[in-house]
Amino acid sequence: MKDNKLLTMAFESSCDETAVAVIADGREVLSNVISSQIDIFKNYGGVVPEIAARHHLENVNHVMEQALTEAGVTLEDIDLIGVTEGPGLVGALLIGVATAKAVSFAHDIPIVGVHHIMGHIAANYIQFPELAPPFTALIASGGHTNIAEVTGYTKCSILGSTRDDAIGEAYDKVARVLGLGYPGGPKIDKIAKEGNPEAVHFKRVFLEKDSMDFSFSGLKTAVLNHINSAKQKGEEINRADIAASFQQAVIDVVCQKAVEAAKKMNHGKLVLAGGVASNTKLRETLRKQCDQEKIELYIPSAVLCTDNGAMIGCAAYYKYKEGKEGDLCMDAHANLPF
Repeated sequence: MKDNKLLTMAFESSCDETAVAVIADGREVLSNVISSQIDIFKNYGGVVPEIAARHHLENVNHVMEQALTEAGVTLEDIDLIGVTEGPGLVGALLIGVATAKAVSFAHDIPIVGVHHIMGHIAANYIQFPELAPPFTALIASGGHTNIAEVTGYTKCSILGSTRDDAIGEAYDKVARVLGLGYPGGPKIDKIAKEGNPEAVHFKRVFLEKDSMDFSFSGLKTAVLNHINSAKQKGEEINRADIAASFQQAVIDVVCQKAVEAAKKMNHGKLVLAGGVASNTKLRETLRKQCDQEKIELYIPSAVLCTDNGAMIGCAAYYKYKEGKEGDLCMDAHANLPF
């Protein structure tokens, strides 16, 4: 150990970021190195799994060495290895898992596998040292849209999930239809600021009464139908207005359900997590509604919203402290149950 603190080195490679971080005692970030493949996939309009895995393989050792250097430590100082074991792209996950297992074996360091969503939730522990369970969490990312009740650092139950597209998927697909490019979330967030969110009325899908689930496929189809109809009539397509109207329809539903869930769980705290947590309209709307309901809102900084090693290291630390150590039989799981 260094300065009597438990040092965790953590790997995250579930999608298109090769990330390695070193953190002390679960919450103090000593380094957090992220190598993104966004520029590569702009030409493809989305992530290509085989190409992503290949780039993880090329980058992971360099990113690990950079993380150790920035933290001012060596592998001999590391007390724990954390790694995302799922869910995600299985080829991409395998690179992180295999590397973490190799380091664990070669240096006789304990290893802990982490569920990607628990990592996103844990990002808030790094941002807010005072934050502790229980609380309600809204997880919004490219592959996940969930409302969860977090009752312990390793204990979480899902209250609601998307029944089709995740929120990030919906953003990417609508951005593609609008010709905005990849990644769709930031593109729509930016252009929507120039548009009128009331220009086009898209139906808000709340599903059954009291349901905490989500559905975005119908909204995505409504946007496509609106654009096709306008083209057939020879009408001008205002991309900013459509983007703003689409985004408002998403956020109206997501925020209402998240706040209602927080009120129902009655913990007085709502945590936002995941890549879409960096969306400015979502943050602004949630903050306003939580202020009205006297609910404490926690939102991590942009770098902790995206996939990163620090959040995985934090989650691994708390699993390890509870005796939930993994072993070298660990594998990558594309659809890891929560």
